[in-house]
Amino acid sequence: MKKISYTTLFILVIFCSVGFGPFSFLLNRTVQVPVNKKGWVDQEIKRVHTQAENLDLDVLKMSLVAYLSAQKKGLPTKQLLTIIDYSKPSSERRLWVIDLKNAKVLFNTWVSHGRNSGKIFATSFSNEKGSLKSSLGVFLTSKAPYNGSNGYSLRLVGLESGINDKALQRDIVFHGAWYAHPNVIKKYGFLGRSWGCPAVSVETAKPLINTIKGKSLVFVYYPYRKWLNHSTFLASGRTEPV
Repeated sequence: MKKISYTTLFILVIFCSVGFGPFSFLLNRTVQVPVNKKGWVDQEIKRVHTQAENLDLDVLKMSLVAYLSAQKKGLPTKQLLTIIDYSKPSSERRLWVIDLKNAKVLFNTWVSHGRNSGKIFATSFSNEKGSLKSSLGVFLTSKAPYNGSNGYSLRLVGLESGINDKALQRDIVFHGAWYAHPNVIKKYGFLGRSWGCPAVSVETAKPLINTIKGKSLVFVYYPYRKWLNHSTFLASGRTEPV
């Protein structure tokens, strides 16, 4: 077997360093920080935000901190994260579904809020049955969709005591609705409102539900100080640099 000269090795290294050669993939490879390691949140912000520039950076950071907290609590979650930002008006696309494994935004669409939460903006929230208001906080999606009075639907399990833990009793579900279609915005300037559920357009409901079903995390945001200051899912973001 012939020995490779130092000159040949030097040439190979030069070509690889500029993107050519049989081993260039080793030099071009980006090292990903694992979940639960320092730097993961910052890494994911950079990876995701290039595809979702309409997603507020602070909201994205909080949702990732919540996902990390769920992992540390041992909650069985898929590598998916659904974010709803109720600080935005219903005329804007304020729901995102993110594939955290591949840092890919799978959905960015419109979503309604509860009838008694507000008109264009949701400003009031509740955990009580019959309130017809949206709930905030961290949820898990249930395992199996079902066909109910609003068609193809998916139940949400609230994980925060006093904030959203009555979601199952209240029948808070993802479902499709005619009033959550962007054509309604064109006519009235805002979406129609639900009885507290995060309703999406009928066309979006089934593919979205089939994507997020089976214990994936849902983060529903509004700058409600009491929740932000006391949520155990956001505690690490308040006390540690991420």
